[in-house]
Parts: sequence; C-alpha cells; structure tokens
Amino acid sequence: MRREKAIKRKNRNQQQLKHQATVETREAEYTLPAGFSDEVLNEVSKLPSETIPQSELMRRRDMRDVLTFTIDPDEAKDFDDALSFQILDTGNYQIGIHIADVTHYVQEQTALDDEAYQRGTSIYLVDKVIPMLPERLSNELCSLRPNEDKLCMSVIVEMNQQAKVIRHKICRTVIRSNHRLTYRQAQELLEGGQIKAENARLVEALQVLNGLAKKLRTNRFRQGAINFETPEVHFRLDENNEPVEIFFHNSLDTNHLIEEFMLLANRIVATAIGKRSKEKIQKSQEAKPFVYRVHDNPDPEKIGKLSTFIKRFGLNLKVSSNSKTTHKHINALLDDCQGMPCQTLVETLAIRSMAKAVYSTDNIGHYGLAFPYYTHFTSPIRRYPDMMVHRLVSRYLLQSKAKCRTDKDELEQACVHCSECELAAQMAERDSVKEMHARWISSHIGEEFDAIISGVTEFGLFVQLADTLTEGLVPIRTIEPHDYMQFDEDNYCLIAARSGNVYTLSDKVRVRVTKVDIERKLIDFVLV
Repeated sequence: MRREKAIKRKNRNQQQLKHQATVETREAEYTLPAGFSDEVLNEVSKLPSETIPQSELMRRRDMRDVLTFTIDPDEAKDFDDALSFQILDTGNYQIGIHIADVTHYVQEQTALDDEAYQRGTSIYLVDKVIPMLPERLSNELCSLRPNEDKLCMSVIVEMNQQAKVIRHKICRTVIRSNHRLTYRQAQELLEGGQIKAENARLVEALQVLNGLAKKLRTNRFRQGAINFETPEVHFRLDENNEPVEIFFHNSLDTNHLIEEFMLLANRIVATAIGKRSKEKIQKSQEAKPFVYRVHDNPDPEKIGKLSTFIKRFGLNLKVSSNSKTTHKHINALLDDCQGMPCQTLVETLAIRSMAKAVYSTDNIGHYGLAFPYYTHFTSPIRRYPDMMVHRLVSRYLLQSKAKCRTDKDELEQACVHCSECELAAQMAERDSVKEMHARWISSHIGEEFDAIISGVTEFGLFVQLADTLTEGLVPIRTIEPHDYMQFDEDNYCLIAARSGNVYTLSDKVRVRVTKVDIERKLIDFVLV
C-alpha cells in the first residue's frame, strides 16, 4: 500500500514538473508578463482601505438602497459589472449598469498604471489567469462583491416596456450589491427554480430584465448585427491542472441578459461623446478625441471566396456590393448551416471573412454589432482601453481635472498598443486551449473517435473530433499507403489515384489517435 502511494506521488510530481515546464515554455514564447514588481506592489499597498470616506460618498449618486446584483461565471473572482433595478411610478424601469471605478484607485503616471498599460489586458489561459491589475485591486478594492460598498462609474437608463431608452445619465455612484449570482443560478431563478421569499424581488427583476434584453437583442439583429455564436470549449482540470474532461457551455438567457445591457452601456457612452464631437466638427470646431471600438465592413473579395467555397455544402451566400445588406445574407447562412456537419467549419470561415475589431480614435462604427458609435467601458478590471474611456468620460462629461491622455496622437498610439496586446493575448489563449486538447488526448492514444474533415492540405487531412472539437492531422502517407494521393487545391480535397476515393471538407470519418506532442501541440490520427 505504501509503495503504491509512493508511485502515485512520484507520478503526480512528474506530471506537475512536465506541466510547469510547458507553462514556462509557453510564457517565454509569448513573453507573457510574470508577477508584479516591488514598485507596483508598494503603490498598491498604499492605496486606501475599503472603507469609503464620507467626502467621496458626498460627490456620488448613492444607490446603495436599490436592488443590485452581479451575474458572472462560476469561477469568477473579479466582478467588474453589476445591474440595479427598480420600477418607477410611471411604470417605466430604472436600470443601473454599474462598472467598477478602477481609475479612482489607478492614477495616470504611476508605476501601477504604467504596468497596466504595458499589459493592456488580462490573459485567460485554461490553467491560469495573468491579470492586468494586482489581486488587491482586481479581487478586492474594485471587485463588486456582495454586501460591500463599492465605487462605480454608472450608466443609469430609464426604459419603457418596449425596451426603448427614454433618458439616461452617466455618473459616479456608490452601490452595494445584494446578490452574487452565477449564470446558471440566475437561469434557475428565471426558470422558476426554488424561490425563497427574500428572492421574490430579485426574480421579478430578472424576469423583467430578461424580457427587455430579448427585445434589445431582436432590435439589434433587425438593425444589422451579425449573430456569431460559436460553442465555447471548457476543460475540467484535476489537482495537477491536467484536463480530465472537455465540455461546452451553451449560452443561457442570463448570458444574453448581461451581454445586452453591457452593449447598451458601451453604446450610450460612445454615442454621448461621439455625437458631441460630430457637432463640433460640423461647427468647424476641434472635436474631442476618444477611444472607440471599431469594426470595419467586410472585404467583398473575402465574402466572394466564402460564397464560392460553401456551395460545395449546398449552401448559398448572396454577394452584395452594399455592406448594409451583407449582414442579412451572413445571418441567413449561419441559420441555414445549423445542425449540418459543416456548421462549425462554416461559422469559423464566416468569422475569418470579417475584419478584426480594434481600438481607434477614428470612429468608423462597429459593423458586426451594427452600432454607429461603440466603445469598451464595461471591463476596466481586465482591459486597459476601458480605463482610458473612464478617464475621458470623467474629463469630458463629469468635469474631472485628474491626469488623463487627451492628445489624439498619444491616444491613437495607445489604441494601437492595446489592439496589439489583445491580439497577443488571443493567440496565447488559443494556444493554451490547443495545449489542453493535446494533454487530454495524450491519455487516449490508441482509441477511436468520430470526426469530420476540417481542412485539406498537400500533406494530409486536418480532422476535428465531433464531441470535443479537438483537432489534429491525418498525415497523407497514412491515408491509403499503397496509393498515390493527389491534392486538388481548387476543390479542397485529396483523391486516391488508383482507388478513386475522395476525401473532402466536412466528410465524416472515424479516426484513431497515434501520436501526441504536447509541447508542440500536435496530434496525429490515422483513418480507421
């Protein structure tokens, strides 16, 4: 018994060492930031306690008596947004979209702010979070934890039953969250789960907000937003951070609820600044530079190639020179491919045909969301552009005199930097997912799985497992070893010269795992 325990302990230690080595390789490859410097931590230690002085409370709108709650993923530790809800005498609803006031604590021209700027964003790897801000800020001072007074930047909207915004106000607030909910807990309350008497007001608020969110969502798609909603892969890890299960999270109504009100706040803030700037330009005055989140129109050539490609699946995409109608054709395509073997492939290719969203001081609107004005205001704990937006809102709308970048060239340089940081983070996060897929399947060598062909190249077939979306390569030499395989680039297929067998995109296949290289994130299969 003692010997078995020793062997298990040795294997566990070896797993931890291998995992740590891979983590170190990954962080060196992407030059991911390590811990925070002593200078930064020293500044954080000098920040005020969580007790908010009366002088600060006096300069803010006090909303501590209004029903307020957060809805976040199960594993979340930083809560940077909350919703408040009350019914007005008119029958309209007052909804508060409250965002952690990070810039109250993080001042420009400090080591803490410089570090946050250099990082640009938090990075969410499968087994680790590399935060933009130290834990005392992200998980304590700024996190909108329940039953604690917290400082916020808020967008307060009055909305009627048709989800039309009657009026809004952007202001500094102090709130006190009454409930910390996960998406699933909130969904259970919506669906009539066990409702305690003290939760009756909360359930009513969720039901009303859910109805309003559905109307906002419907209006958004009617106005031209594109409905990209791909499955999100999650991993269940053991105590050694090794993946033991792969599963998917389908979006719940509560996910859409939070999404719609965050989009609304971002749009209101961007519109408030953007319209003022437009009026100044029309009067030949100097506009105030701002940080927008922009998304350009799709490239007609890429849309044309997508249209040609999907015909092999019996799908159609109308190509229009008018970008305002292209969104309707893309949404129709995404609806048509639902449930087809090629669904994931078509959705991926449709996303790739779009331009990439970036930060910019030059507002060209957001094509994917169909918003003429859009910004990022709602996640300052994890995104530096949101902090810049908070400061500009404070300067332009709330008459703050705190230090703040307002020079257009300087802001544009910061936008470019933050866009690059975001892209680097996305690449690291994707590779982290690939690594976990390789780790998971390394314990299934020799096993068989159902898959579809997701890519065809001159050196083999890329296949994607149906149940986990794990992707790997079937090398061309293994497909039909005694035949000659011809690559038809135009038709995305491999053809066996003698047998005439054709292997093409979205074909269903059965594969067996033969080899895994975790460090290089490579998986080899053979066709069964």
